[in-house]
Amino acid sequence: MILEARDIKKSYGNRLNRTEVLKGIDLNIEKGEFVSIMGASGSGKTTLLNVLSSIDRVTSGHIFIEGQDITNLKDKRMADFRKNDLGFIFQEYNLLDTLTVKENILLPLSIRNMKKSDVEKQFELVAGELGIYDLESKYPNEISGGQQQRTSAARAFIHQPKIIFADEPTGALDSKAASTLLRKLQTLNEKSRSTIMMVTHDATAASYSGRVIFLKDGLVYSTLRRGEHSQEDFYKEIMNTQSVLGGVGVES
Repeated sequence: MILEARDIKKSYGNRLNRTEVLKGIDLNIEKGEFVSIMGASGSGKTTLLNVLSSIDRVTSGHIFIEGQDITNLKDKRMADFRKNDLGFIFQEYNLLDTLTVKENILLPLSIRNMKKSDVEKQFELVAGELGIYDLESKYPNEISGGQQQRTSAARAFIHQPKIIFADEPTGALDSKAASTLLRKLQTLNEKSRSTIMMVTHDATAASYSGRVIFLKDGLVYSTLRRGEHSQEDFYKEIMNTQSVLGGVGVES
């Protein structure tokens, strides 16, 4: 088990005006899983990703990553943990315009004492898998949105984190660029046994994962596993669950 969440609750506001977003969520994520989190707007999916990834702190409950309770870490240790052990892909690419593709990807390794040959080997592996190796000397404004997001994904994978958290990673991409990115993520997940947790409103994106967890009103509503299903059949199952939940499938 790489991640365990126990009775996770998250509230905002004060005692007189309090909004409870997460109302007691339990989750287990196995090493090497590719899991999607879905739910209607306001269901708590991004809040859940934020607390699991230590971007935000829980109001109560406990989160264990490889047995370590991260809910009680002090700020500096939390920041170090996030930097060393987690990877992030956001809807916005968050690339530095003044750095090349290669320099952006290698940022997480700049704080590590690694041999240059090992750095190069890791870059070749990850950039090659994501189909951007030949763009290494380009700057972000010289490549497409899809290529920028694959650069962002490479940066998330480069330091071999325990878990990669992706928040709507295809939200700013057209369907072709989105499917290219998702296929690459799927391949990296299978080849390197990287653990990926992705928030998405898009059933097509979710169909690339092995398990989909649906949230409703701050609680886990249901879970679907792909198992032996084809991607097309899994997509249909996801759409059926969305239609029961209501409102998810109409988001854009």
